[in-house]
Amino acid sequence: MLERRGFSALLYDRIVPIGVVVAVIIVLWYGFAVLLNAQFERDQAARAKTEITTSQLIERTLSQDRPLLPAPHQVVSEIWDTTVMKKITSKRSLVYHGWITLSSTLLGFLMGTVLGISLAVAIVHSKVLDRSLMPWIIVSQTVPILAIAPVIIVVLNAIGISGLFPKALISTYLSFFPVAVGMVKGLRSPDVMHLDLMRTYNSSAAQVFWKLRWPASVPFLFTSMKVAVAISLVGAIVGEMPTGAVAGLGARLLSGSYYGQTIQIWSALFSAAVLAALLVMLVDLASRIVLRRMGMAQ
Repeated sequence: MLERRGFSALLYDRIVPIGVVVAVIIVLWYGFAVLLNAQFERDQAARAKTEITTSQLIERTLSQDRPLLPAPHQVVSEIWDTTVMKKITSKRSLVYHGWITLSSTLLGFLMGTVLGISLAVAIVHSKVLDRSLMPWIIVSQTVPILAIAPVIIVVLNAIGISGLFPKALISTYLSFFPVAVGMVKGLRSPDVMHLDLMRTYNSSAAQVFWKLRWPASVPFLFTSMKVAVAISLVGAIVGEMPTGAVAGLGARLLSGSYYGQTIQIWSALFSAAVLAALLVMLVDLASRIVLRRMGMAQ
C-alpha cells in the first residue's frame, strides 16, 4: 500500500505535470513549424502554378530539408542519426562533438570551482579583500562573454596556447562567479552564537573554518555548483565559436548556421541542453550523498 501511494504521489506530483507541459510545448512547436514553413511551400506551389491542399501543406512543412523551424520529429531523427547510427569517432557524431565540449566544460568547471572557493575564503577572512575584491568580482560579470571570448582565444593562440585550455578558461570566467558568491554567503552563514562558542573554547581561525564555517557552507557550495556547471557548458560552447572551431557542439552550431542546416542547429542545441541537465543531475546526486554522510537532512 505504501509503495502504491508513493508511486501515485510521484505520478501526480511530478510525472503528470511535467508530461502535460511537454505535450503543450510539442503541440505549440508543431503549430509554429507549420506556420513558419508554410510560406515557402506556397511560393513553391505558386511558381509551379499548382494548387496545394491544407493536408499537403501541413505534410510538406513538416518534412522540409532546410525549414525555418524544424518539427520535433525531425530534430529527434537527426539526434538519433548522429548519435546511435554514427560511430563515436566520426566527426558527424554528436557523441564525438559532445565529448570535445564536455572536456573543456569539466576542466573549466573544476578551475572555476577552485577559484571561486579560494576567493570566497580570502574575502571572508579579510575585510580589505571584502571591500576591494568583491566589487570587482561583480563587475567582471557585466562584460559580455561574446565580447571577451574572441579576445581570450586570439591572445592565447598568439602565445602558442590552443586546444582545450582557452575554452576551459572561458568556462572558468563564467563559473567562478556563482561559486564565489555562494561560498561567501555559506561561510558567513554560521550563527553568531556558534562563533562565540568557538571563541569561548579558544579555537584557532583554522579550527573555526574547518569545524564550523566549512560544514555550514557545503549546501551553499553544491547549490552554486549546479549553476556553475551549467553556465560552464555555455562558456565552452561560446569558446568554440569565435575562431571557427571544427569540433564540439559550438562547431556544430557554427557549421549549421553557415550552410543553413537548421535541423543540425536544433539537434546540437537539444544535445547541449540534455548534457547540461545530466551534469546538474550529477552534481545534485553528489550533493545528496555528501550531505547525507554529513548528517544533513535532504
